[in-house]
Amino acid sequence: MRKVSIVGIGQVPVKKQYEKRMRQIAAEAVKEAMEEAGVAKVDSVIAGNMLADELQGQKHIAALIADEVGLDLVEALQVRAATATGAAALRMAYLSVASGEADSAIAVGVEKMSGGPATPALAKALDARYEVPSGDTLISKNAQLMRMYMDKYGMPADGLVNFSINAHKNGVTNPNALFQKEIDAETVMTSRIISDPIRLFDCSPVCDGAAAVLLVPTEEARAYHENPVHIMASSVSTDRFRVEDRPEPLLLRAARMSAVTAFRRANVNRKDVDFYEVHDAFSIMACLLLEAAGFARQGEGWRMAAEGRIFPDGDLPLATLGGLKARGHPIGATALYQTCEIVQQLTGRAGKNQLNSPEIAMLQSVGGAASTVLTHIFGV
Repeated sequence: MRKVSIVGIGQVPVKKQYEKRMRQIAAEAVKEAMEEAGVAKVDSVIAGNMLADELQGQKHIAALIADEVGLDLVEALQVRAATATGAAALRMAYLSVASGEADSAIAVGVEKMSGGPATPALAKALDARYEVPSGDTLISKNAQLMRMYMDKYGMPADGLVNFSINAHKNGVTNPNALFQKEIDAETVMTSRIISDPIRLFDCSPVCDGAAAVLLVPTEEARAYHENPVHIMASSVSTDRFRVEDRPEPLLLRAARMSAVTAFRRANVNRKDVDFYEVHDAFSIMACLLLEAAGFARQGEGWRMAAEGRIFPDGDLPLATLGGLKARGHPIGATALYQTCEIVQQLTGRAGKNQLNSPEIAMLQSVGGAASTVLTHIFGV
């Protein structure tokens, strides 16, 4: 397998609603990534999208995007992994280049969640026989995990507030973020209950967006860009599909296994990780991921937030440009926005959000109720 690097990134600002068509915003992101790499053609386009067939009545997304960009006679395929769809697109593009099947590949994610009721469509990431008929949603499953966590570990009601506070603070200076306004603990704790005990500010928003990255073999990367970022590892693991069927529901086994595998493949210790782009679709999920990846002991992930250790000046910065909570969570594009932000951080282009000389970054992406988790590790 060949080593793989990122030589171009492209992203459009996340918005509550785009008037432009889905294909148009996706094409903008692809063209920006290609322009940065100085290429007019690629071998492969791997597209991530979860909801377009239901919300826009559109399937066959990858070929549609390739055509909009003007990339004919190329491989163009769509992938899905529920709410980890963007990471699945990144992994497939990575494997395409690593295997030698392609010498250049675009991973692009796009979503127009404004096209209709998103919550029922997202709920289909759960078990259609046993969970959806009873009214379960991704929100209610995360609320269930949060209640279990509070009961087992005695976390106070405000134990997770800093996950939201940190994300919003970082989103203020990200021009691509949907929310660019700071919030405080009172704002979080007085926001309305969505699914007890989850409140509005514990949740990521419904939104539209598109992002893309261009991958090439590392041995050729500097021919395309003076500061390529290397994908040091890509891994994926699955857990029992339903939370109720897991032996330890509060231990995200798929997250733990994919993290362990990625660390091994990258030859990286978790202490080497300078920042972590976590899947903070819900505050409780960010907490559980910290524990699953080994950054905190079980039952103590919330303390990392409460003690301020996740802020930019902490020992493990999270959501450095706003995360899913403040930048937004347009499902198919989310992990690719995070990848673009990782590239910005590692190449000193994160503006007012720039960390102090980071060298190793970690990205985790959660599909469904953590039934699928992908881990990527990046370095310079």
